[in-house]
Amino acid sequence: MNAELSDDDQLLRVSLGPQHPSTHGVFRMNVVLDGETVVSLKPVFGYLHRNHEKIAEGVTYLSSMPYTDRLDYICPLTNNWAYALTVEKLAGIEVPERAEYVRVILGELTRLINHTAFMGFILGDMGAWGSALMYAFREREKILDLFEDLTGARMMANFMRFGGLRNDLPPGWVEGVRKIVDEYPAFLDEMEKFLVGNEILLARTQDVGALPKETLINGGVTGPMLRAAGVNHDLRKADPYGIYDRFKFRIPLGERGDVYDRLMIRFLEMRESLDILHQALDGLPEGDFIHPKAKIRGFKPPVGEAYARIEGPKGELGFHLISDGKPNPYRYRVRPPSFINLTLLEDMCLGLDLADVVIILGSIDIVLGEVDR
Repeated sequence: MNAELSDDDQLLRVSLGPQHPSTHGVFRMNVVLDGETVVSLKPVFGYLHRNHEKIAEGVTYLSSMPYTDRLDYICPLTNNWAYALTVEKLAGIEVPERAEYVRVILGELTRLINHTAFMGFILGDMGAWGSALMYAFREREKILDLFEDLTGARMMANFMRFGGLRNDLPPGWVEGVRKIVDEYPAFLDEMEKFLVGNEILLARTQDVGALPKETLINGGVTGPMLRAAGVNHDLRKADPYGIYDRFKFRIPLGERGDVYDRLMIRFLEMRESLDILHQALDGLPEGDFIHPKAKIRGFKPPVGEAYARIEGPKGELGFHLISDGKPNPYRYRVRPPSFINLTLLEDMCLGLDLADVVIILGSIDIVLGEVDR
């Protein structure tokens, strides 16, 4: 942390980062303080820029699949899914029933991983590093073990394919998912017992970082951030993709949209994910895991463009592709929820204490791999 006192106005200018331990990646905030009160905050990022989008324009469509793992590296399988959907829309590729069900299962397991990790991290942002994070990571590890059995990797999955999946489910995998789904409610009950009535947590999170619904909508904010403010928008219902229109589930909504509501929304969303997982596991059919006519080598979609999006754990994740008929995209663009949700950080922090800034940042739930690309 670097700070300097301005001679003209006696305001303290503080640079948090670029490697502050609570900024969820290589990120920096230039903050101007009047005493302890925030009067200006400018996010500074780009430290993790990897040229993802430009690289994708120089390689084949399939070669970009493993690059999507590195966007939100907490949620690689949903990144794969959003990209696969866009290419399938661009080329008119069908997906078999079995693959659609498996995608939903993987998507909701990924939501569990993301929101579980979020609970551990947000408590760490409040200074409670230790037990809470370890409880969260204990459950996350169980799901990562399943991902490793299926994809060969715990995080960098590279698993989705245009028209389906890279391989079918291994023996015993479905039973492993059922075991986790059956046991997860007990973990959520335990975490809620620790958190919901905690006086310190309530004092640090209630009425902190809230913005009006209109401001969030105009800023393009999506996901749990938007629903915590009471806006009923979830792409799984508003613009269903895959086979989500076959499942019954609720869209939890908050009221104030403060840090506390953002935390509780994720608790409620995990319970809905468990309901979806029960339904998907019960309905999982036999059949092909990838369309028999799906073309891997020499793939060239027709000339045109497509945009497809999913309700990722952090919000709307979309890909925009333009094809000129060649093996690589003419244009490739990512719509990353972490980056867009981050753009209103200053509005959330103005007039609050410096101690609130890190908690508000944590409540946005960003991953710098997706912010910088």
